[in-house]
Amino acid sequence: MLDQALDEVRTVLRIDRHVPYSKPDDFTLSTADQMIADFRQITAITFTVMVALSSVGLLVGGIGVMNIMLVSVTERTQEIGLRKAVGAKRRDIIVQFLLEASVLTGFGGVAGILFGWIISLITRTVFESLPASVPIWASALGILMSVGVGLFFGIWPAYKAARLDPVEALRHE
Repeated sequence: MLDQALDEVRTVLRIDRHVPYSKPDDFTLSTADQMIADFRQITAITFTVMVALSSVGLLVGGIGVMNIMLVSVTERTQEIGLRKAVGAKRRDIIVQFLLEASVLTGFGGVAGILFGWIISLITRTVFESLPASVPIWASALGILMSVGVGLFFGIWPAYKAARLDPVEALRHE
């Protein structure tokens, strides 16, 4: 009977607002289903914006990690040359630098999760009716994602370090 109720409300509002028969409604009627659809649309847009902003943040952070690792390779050229001269393989150098990049970003991920947990705690304390919490799966996914960014953006510096010629690297000052 929702359609009949909407028609009756529309008729009463048109009479109350003196809207002529030939003119369109100067008001809108919404049902719970329409509000739920609107809420889902707003939530979907918010989710899309959140994913876009997070992606940009990960890209910028990854480029920062790559630059830090490239500077590390440049500053440690003699160390890399010495390690290769005494028998370290390319794989050993790659693993070392990828491990450093993943530890660096892993600590950043843990710091971000701790920050989010503190915000959740403050929100729960200030707004008691708002159930704010950080699920374990989100924390694990966050750490995994941050380590993955470190590994992805650490590949080029690691290969650059592994390709150094030991003789040239030892001469570097």
